[in-house]
Amino acid sequence: MEYRIIGDSCLDLTPEMKKEGKIKIVSLTLQVDGVDFIDDDSFDQKKFIKAVADFEGCPKSSCPSPEEYKKAFGEDEVTAFCVTLSAELSGSYNSAVLGQRLVEEEFPNKKVYVFNSRSACIGETLVALKIQECAEKGASFEEIVEQVEDYIRRRETLFVLENLETLRKNGRLTGMKAALVSVLNIKPVMMGTPEGTIEQCTIGRGTKKALKKMIEEVGSRVSDFENRVFGISHCNCPERAQYVKEEIEKRYPFKQIIIADTAGVGTLYANDGGIVIAF
Repeated sequence: MEYRIIGDSCLDLTPEMKKEGKIKIVSLTLQVDGVDFIDDDSFDQKKFIKAVADFEGCPKSSCPSPEEYKKAFGEDEVTAFCVTLSAELSGSYNSAVLGQRLVEEEFPNKKVYVFNSRSACIGETLVALKIQECAEKGASFEEIVEQVEDYIRRRETLFVLENLETLRKNGRLTGMKAALVSVLNIKPVMMGTPEGTIEQCTIGRGTKKALKKMIEEVGSRVSDFENRVFGISHCNCPERAQYVKEEIEKRYPFKQIIIADTAGVGTLYANDGGIVIAF
């Protein structure tokens, strides 16, 4: 089966995946203090991080239009699978579904399916890799949809952020809690819920202890390590990502571990020093 995989730009690609070019990215636009940053190959992470740090207001993102998704799906009869960040966090999923309807109206024989990842960053990446795995094993369109939706239900996403400012500015932390986190150096370990929202899982005093607690959480949430890929997204902190990788390798026999730097949307929310894992 000839197919395409499309992801919104919250899907973080490893250097190897970028080189292979098997996953096409549709870009979101990020706005900071009246300046637009397009989340594509031109995105300058360090410049963006500085702009967010200097801005007292709340940075925003806007999702691709349905027409942009329609174009990415391909105006032909090639099967297309799309992965978006959680519909609970962005309008990207709904925009992609509208793009699906547009292209199917024009090409009635074309098959398109949009997956709500119920996650972000490396959580989206793992969904795309699962689609690719199923397709390369010869699964039918219907089998891929069933198997990948089941995978999304079982996949876990956890993260530790060094800087909570974007969450605070977006109203996800009260002013008092944000102040306590800053004064006491408390770092929450956050998790994605099955519905695709964000909740606090546990806390650690300092980033390293929070990362250790996050790593310990992995062991309590999964047992079939040999059948799973473990993914790490980092925001401008490759050494921290390598530390997590090495600790995971010591404890759990995952089939594979991949590391990606965050693209624009991941950088917006993870902020400098943030770590996101999915498995």
